Amino acid sequence: MVVTDPIADYLTRLRNAISAKHKVVVIPASNVKKEMTKILMDKGYILNYKFEDDNKQGKIKIALKYNPTTKESAIQNLKRVSRPGLRQYSSVSDMPRVLNGLGIAIVSTSKGLITDKEARKENIGGEVLCYVH
Repeated sequence: MVVTDPIADYLTRLRNAISAKHKVVVIPASNVKKEMTKILMDKGYILNYKFEDDNKQGKIKIALKYNPTTKESAIQNLKRVSRPGLRQYSSVSDMPRVLNGLGIAIVSTSKGLITDKEARKENIGGEVLCYVH
């Protein structure tokens, strides 16, 4: 199956696994998806991850994080911003704030994938890939 927008596919698989209350989700790997997974782990949105090599594309196994008392996911909302048909770029001065700083925006910059806060700190703009909160 050919996927025209792999990042949207990644976010949709995460969204579907969360709504079905799965503990683990398996996603086909790519370098961008690996970096997005590392950011989600660093910011505390997922429990753990593992990259598996199957001599083809590879897979990413992601352990989802839920609140033990309320059974709510750490990820409340995933929104794709920039897409193949309409790229969304942002300068440092126009960098979006997700929920007034409570969420993150993942931005593709010349220094790789970073969050909106890191982009403001390093004073660089880029393509806003998605919002997570």
